[in-house]
Amino acid sequence: MLHEWINRAVTWVVIIDPIGTLPVYLALTRKLSPERRQKVARKAIGIAALVLLAYVALGQVLLNALGVTVPAFRLAGGIILFLLGLRMVFETEGESQELHEEPGHDVAVFPLAIPSLAGPGSVMAAIVMTEGGRFSPMEQLGNTLLMLAVLGLTWILFRFAEPIQRWLGETGANVISRVMGMILCALAVQAVVESLKAM
Repeated sequence: MLHEWINRAVTWVVIIDPIGTLPVYLALTRKLSPERRQKVARKAIGIAALVLLAYVALGQVLLNALGVTVPAFRLAGGIILFLLGLRMVFETEGESQELHEEPGHDVAVFPLAIPSLAGPGSVMAAIVMTEGGRFSPMEQLGNTLLMLAVLGLTWILFRFAEPIQRWLGETGANVISRVMGMILCALAVQAVVESLKAM
């Protein structure tokens, strides 16, 4: 049981990717005051949490309304996560810094909250990891709390973003991003295998 919970926690950390989101946060808030930067961090985390909680509550209903089975959704999600993992492994420096702050856009909403934190992978995980037929109510609650805990960890990293980036350095951040991409690919393959078995 402990192994399963550790696996779920790692899944959330890899999918939400707090460390990988740090460069995005720093790049988008580099011209802001420390107070404004912290406000952006709180807002981004809050919006991402609300979006993912909405999918936790209504995702299963939405799938049923569309006539999509959970194994099929898990298969599609596994493929998406695999492609995301590949992108993390092979991403170039130019692609990772391809950020554009358009006038009139709130960077806390886009791209920080959506899609950096509450992207396709996170949405898929929010639905699949709270599936009623697969998890008991207590497990669904535990998975949801793990999700919120990882978002809380992300906020802490945002709060200390600059010293963390200096400590890791560019090379350290790149290595961590690629290792997490490999882990995400492995988790995605496992999800595809399990969904094929369930079909």
